[in-house]
Amino acid sequence: MTHGGDRRGPVEHGFPHLATVRAALTALHRRLSTDGVRSYAAGFAPADAAFPDGDDLHLGAQRVASAMVRHLRLPDARMIISFRAMEHAATVELAAGPEYFIEVNDRFRTHRRDLAAALAHEVTHVLLHRLDLDFPTTAETEILTDTAAAYLGAGWLLLDAYREDALTHQKLGYLTPEEFGYVLAKRGELLGEDLSTWFTSPQAYEAYVRGRELARRDPRRAPLAAAGPLERRRYAKDRRAGAADPVRGATYRFEPGPSGQRVSFPCPVCWQRLRVPVRGRLRARCALCRTELECDT
Repeated sequence: MTHGGDRRGPVEHGFPHLATVRAALTALHRRLSTDGVRSYAAGFAPADAAFPDGDDLHLGAQRVASAMVRHLRLPDARMIISFRAMEHAATVELAAGPEYFIEVNDRFRTHRRDLAAALAHEVTHVLLHRLDLDFPTTAETEILTDTAAAYLGAGWLLLDAYREDALTHQKLGYLTPEEFGYVLAKRGELLGEDLSTWFTSPQAYEAYVRGRELARRDPRRAPLAAAGPLERRRYAKDRRAGAADPVRGATYRFEPGPSGQRVSFPCPVCWQRLRVPVRGRLRARCALCRTELECDT
């Protein structure tokens, strides 16, 4: 059984799970292929998430769940939804299928605007279960699930459920709001779709902008040619020393090769590590996502 995160107290901010998030992006490209990721180019539409108060509780919940199943390309999976008092937002039993039982927190009987967000996390769990994709620990698998939900176009709902003011502290999922923003921005860079236009929460958009700022720095990290002057100087110093200082946040590593020094660094799209010779300007191609990268090694 898996549990959907539901934070009602102080909300954690920043990027504490960034390494796991990036590992999750790599895992999704490996398991689905980049063409498979691109097949999720259309985000989960707000109209499919709508659950008006006048709708029948169970029929409406089944309708939203069925839409989520279709979006995540699980045509032979059926979600059976029930409501009960519980600590978490929702839980799902991961069995052989085709029926999966999702229990949802009783508060969604009346707070219906966030039901689709809770279902996005649980139905993504089913997708990853069928793909046989998980991480070594439960906590890491929950981060993987949130990352997959956002990267495949459904998890914008989890960020939109984030609301924080003097009276309210609410967040669904295990990523911080800024980490959700980072993943959605990475998706936008790959697929050209800006899901932030669908946000109803001002705090969600602010978190998205902070995540987007970090995502925009990824293609400007040395040894990529777009790196700024300060990073280029640091890279040149590290290259002469044959080592990088991880405390300073360097993601590249130098190593000896049969024909001279090499540098390894993550692809800014899928975070698969690449290795290229240190010989000035060159073009590298990521074997996983097929991105062409201009480098200055």
